[in-house]
Amino acid sequence: MRKAQAKKLPLAPDPKFNDKLVTRFVNNLMWEGKKSTALTIFYDSLEKVAKITGEDGYEIWKKALTNVTPAVEVRSRRIGGATFQIPAEVRPDRKISLSIKWLVRYSRERNGRSMADKLANEIVAASKGEGAAFKKKEDTHRMAEANKAFSHFRV
Repeated sequence: MRKAQAKKLPLAPDPKFNDKLVTRFVNNLMWEGKKSTALTIFYDSLEKVAKITGEDGYEIWKKALTNVTPAVEVRSRRIGGATFQIPAEVRPDRKISLSIKWLVRYSRERNGRSMADKLANEIVAASKGEGAAFKKKEDTHRMAEANKAFSHFRV
């Protein structure tokens, strides 16, 4: 490292659930600094999730997030002119950020009328162990499993 690592700024918990994880999610959902719009989209999607499932939308969202959270990933490492995909455990902070990014990304790619609809559908699918975000996690784990032979190159 060349310079001192940047300090992590403390996140303010969101107004409704008083949860820092929600703030983190909304920050990833946000475009062009429009946080109030992102919050509205998130809360609307949780209401739609509650309507679809008949359970607490917040709990379903948390379940979806844990279902999408990866345990291992592959990292590229160059050894003697060849590049190997080496499986490595994911740091706790990165686990959360990856799961949030995947949920937001794949909900954006879904078909639907509004972003709240798309996000709600992706959350419901992920909580059931379906959907593109869950598939991404499965693919990541499968890739790590396939490259287990190179795990002795780990640093």
